[in-house]
Amino acid sequence: MSPNSANEAPRPHKPKPFAPLDFEGFTGGADPARVSEAAHLAAQALVRHGRQSTDPEVTERLVKLADRQGLDAIAEMWAESPARSLPGALWRLYALRTAARQNPERMAAFFKAGKDVAEVSKAVAGVAEPPGADEVTKMADTILSGAFDGDFDVALDRSAAFCRVVALGQTHHADAAEASNENHASKLTQSSHRLVKTAEDLEAAAAAWRRGELD
Repeated sequence: MSPNSANEAPRPHKPKPFAPLDFEGFTGGADPARVSEAAHLAAQALVRHGRQSTDPEVTERLVKLADRQGLDAIAEMWAESPARSLPGALWRLYALRTAARQNPERMAAFFKAGKDVAEVSKAVAGVAEPPGADEVTKMADTILSGAFDGDFDVALDRSAAFCRVVALGQTHHADAAEASNENHASKLTQSSHRLVKTAEDLEAAAAAWRRGELD
């Protein structure tokens, strides 16, 4: 799903932008050529509304947007957008939160397996110790909330760091499963590679935001 740069045209088919198996059910729905302008305008309006408000209830409603509207509805508008764009970055934040909340035990297991290898990313992600299901769920909400009531680039960097730790954890689980379930191990390895790419896209989007170039 993810273009390799901000200037690369979106792929015309439905993407699968994230690595964890939790994401496999979420695909884009609309032709990006028809919705690109609307996607950017909607993303800009959403972020502007959230960052201009000082009402925590507004932030909470924005964080829970996918809960109310459904992730598929958000995917139809944003999932086809370039990864290193504002709508593309927002889509990843919402989808990561949804995946973390839908299967926090699994995400926590991956995070635990990767955290000791990725000390820096673990610290940036900010998951409380010990990283259990509740801690992962809270982290997902906090990161998305920070996109509206904190520093947007920090939210992107934290999400990227979480992706990197989970990707390392998936690699660890893949190695452990290699002998007994080669197919499962292969899927985890592929997922880990895609998740690292998602982390790179989020980091690039954060850098673009700091330069005033993320739109």
